[in-house]
Amino acid sequence: MSHLPGKFVWFEHASSDPAKAQAFYESLFDWRVENMPMGDQQYAMIMNGADGIGGFTQANEGARWVSYVSVPDVDKTYAAALAVGAKSESPPMDYGPVGRGAAVVDPTGARISLWKSAQADRPDQDTPVGGWVWNELATSDPQAALKFYTGLIGYTQDAMPMNPGGAYYLLKTEGDKGRAGVMQSSDPKMPSQWVPYVHVGDCDATLAKAAQLGATVCMPATDIPGVGRIGMLRDPQGASIAVIKPMPPS
Repeated sequence: MSHLPGKFVWFEHASSDPAKAQAFYESLFDWRVENMPMGDQQYAMIMNGADGIGGFTQANEGARWVSYVSVPDVDKTYAAALAVGAKSESPPMDYGPVGRGAAVVDPTGARISLWKSAQADRPDQDTPVGGWVWNELATSDPQAALKFYTGLIGYTQDAMPMNPGGAYYLLKTEGDKGRAGVMQSSDPKMPSQWVPYVHVGDCDATLAKAAQLGATVCMPATDIPGVGRIGMLRDPQGASIAVIKPMPPS
């Protein structure tokens, strides 16, 4: 059984109206939902083709995408996070036969879920259209975030210059594998948050469709040299998500 600590392995949309979120994303990405028994409740699991990649859940306030990072020991990582300034959102608990998880708010205010699957993590491979490609932390304090995540998860980091000024930080795991990015939030009024990226076949068309479905386009389709064409949106409930058409492999 192989686990990949530091890999983001699951993404969950939490909102006050999961059915509304489901309708939006099924139309936008051609996802579908399968209801999976979870104790005495049903979990709405997002399916991209034959792969389960996330879920829709109920939240009392706001709407957001929640990122799950693989860790070797949920309880130890949770305790270590609290010891260096994180706040508890959900203590460690077992989720049926699926795995064990916990959730914290990092010292900059971003929510993050800690996860140890009962099965192997999905291996690194080419991501199909509709799958998750990347995860990015937009934060009010990149240095505090870097200190927290490198210490807690064991990431290494590389810095790339950004215009105008500043830097984009790559978080990496063993083998120089890029797992996520960290950057200064462009809007000081926005809370620190993890924003996942979905692989799309046409970035411009996806953003246009999202707008037709009631989303707000926050960043129009933009070419990033060496990366691909990206854009960002807030869904009709206010959760932030990004889309990318990656550059083909050289």
